[in-house]
Amino acid sequence: MAKTITFNELRKIKDQLPSGSMKKIAEKLDLNEETVRNYFGGRNFEKGQTVGIHYEQGPGGGIVTIDDTTILEMAEKMIKD
Repeated sequence: MAKTITFNELRKIKDQLPSGSMKKIAEKLDLNEETVRNYFGGRNFEKGQTVGIHYEQGPGGGIVTIDDTTILEMAEKMIKD
């Protein structure tokens, strides 16, 4: 099920991640590390892709609609643990 949050909320989650989290998420999901970074607002499309996330400009950095919340859920779990 899709989830909608602000871009600033997504970046806040990214900023709370422990060091090395992007690499761990990428390895667990068999993704390029840059693809995981792009999920959190990165823009390196030469090495990574976008996966199930859509951005709309607006207040609070805009709105982010996430089709596949797998990466987000893994990140939230890493923050809690």
